[in-house]
Amino acid sequence: MISTLEGKLDLNIIKAIISQISAIKQNGAQVIMVSSGAVGAGHSIVHGAEKLDTISRRQVLAAVGQVKLMSIYTELFAKEGLLCAQVLATREDFRDRGHYLNIRNCVETLLREGIIPIVNENDVTSITELMFTDNDELAGLITAMMSANALIILTNTDGLYDRPPHEQGATVIGQINPKKIEFEKFISPEKSSFGRGGMLTKCHVAEKLAYLGIETRIVNGKKAHMIQDALAGKQVGTRFIPVQKASAKKKWAAFSRGFEKGTIIIDDGAEKALFSKQKVSSILFVGVKTVEGAFNKGDIVKIKNSQGHDLGIGIAQFDSFKAKALIGQKGQKPLVHYNYLFLQK
Repeated sequence: MISTLEGKLDLNIIKAIISQISAIKQNGAQVIMVSSGAVGAGHSIVHGAEKLDTISRRQVLAAVGQVKLMSIYTELFAKEGLLCAQVLATREDFRDRGHYLNIRNCVETLLREGIIPIVNENDVTSITELMFTDNDELAGLITAMMSANALIILTNTDGLYDRPPHEQGATVIGQINPKKIEFEKFISPEKSSFGRGGMLTKCHVAEKLAYLGIETRIVNGKKAHMIQDALAGKQVGTRFIPVQKASAKKKWAAFSRGFEKGTIIIDDGAEKALFSKQKVSSILFVGVKTVEGAFNKGDIVKIKNSQGHDLGIGIAQFDSFKAKALIGQKGQKPLVHYNYLFLQK
């Protein structure tokens, strides 16, 4: 969003965003910024990178561009009397609870010191399986990790439209209740020329946060005052309505797909209980059919039904050795407690 169609940084947009963040800070709010742009910044500096293979090219552009990007942020924030800090992350940094808490402590400390954390994926070391889907996924993870009140996702459209935006009569959907509206039918599979994501990933992140009790808005970052207007509750962009609160560990689990150390396969009765609207349920040993993999207590595990379909992810309350010994038994503590379980729709 902060890059032009040619892939270079749009300084006017960056200045406008920083000005709004400064105003928000003056009103007493804490702000974490998740920014892409390193590769785009590298485009304007490195010449001849097109001869490199795809991965090497991305690494070179990111390595050079990240320095340029942060120098711009540092200079512009300084003009507002603010100090910023760089926080580079990969999916590997969130692979277990210890790493997760380490990065959370870093961000919390920066906020306490009045410093604005600028989080970006480390494109130099993030390749293939280590990459986030895009920075929207990273923003969602950081939002959940910090139990933030809201996430504002900036894009170059006015929000999610009820039909392709170029069609006559297309209208922005002002609010989405994820329990009532399936947003996928409104989305065209388009992506940014210089990014890996699009509206679909933005909406998936917003939906997941809504189920964790965190409000998310998708707004046009190229229009004036959009961040301030969104935080002030004005009707701008598309708002995903929070539907429930969640524990800190459940928020970690919700964004931990890909970090599972094992798999829990449950029977049909346990699956029905999990998705019952009458009451919430944990995963009890009596409903477990199989435990796969080797994991410790506190590790992330995948939940599947007897047909092999993914149901969600959670945090194991037993190690795999003991869990396998307790399969089918009644009267035991839950293998995965509801508070540490995030289910797919």
